[in-house]
Amino acid sequence: MVVDGKRVFREILEVVIPALILFLIIRAFLFEARYVPSPSMHPTIMVWDRFLVEKVTYRFRKPERGEIVVFRPPEQVLKMMKEAPVPNTPLQTQDFIKRIIGLPGETVWIREGTVYIDGRPLAEDYISPEREPLYEFGPVRIPADHYLMLGDNRNQSWDGHNWGFVPRKNIIGRAFWRFWPLNRMGPIR
Repeated sequence: MVVDGKRVFREILEVVIPALILFLIIRAFLFEARYVPSPSMHPTIMVWDRFLVEKVTYRFRKPERGEIVVFRPPEQVLKMMKEAPVPNTPLQTQDFIKRIIGLPGETVWIREGTVYIDGRPLAEDYISPEREPLYEFGPVRIPADHYLMLGDNRNQSWDGHNWGFVPRKNIIGRAFWRFWPLNRMGPIR
């Protein structure tokens, strides 16, 4: 049996090209896999956990408090990183993952380990007592179309209490499903 090299190559291209195009469309508009390189979201997400980010929800509704999102850092963060770079971290790949705490128009402050939203304490069952913030913050009013993002491991998270608010346009998507490690596979809350 003689194999025609051109025919085999063409058949491979007929499979590979559409698969590659489909992959790029899915990654650009629907889902993408991410991981966490730091302890900033402990205990919810551990270092090197892999998870999926969906990019569709926020096209139809606004982000909500408590959701865990991946976002591009605001300009002031990029400026801070240029002035004091994080070793071995290229700026263009440094997207962040944090929890949405404050919504546009709200006044937020942190006192004695408790987050207050418009004067009311925020119930945060995802924060263990040893991870309650040791710092104070605010009060600050969140501008229109901006969000306050904080890590669940408040004292080991470089987040909104350090650099301010994230514009909605910087939000890439919502983390929703951990797929690695297998023993912790499941929804992210």
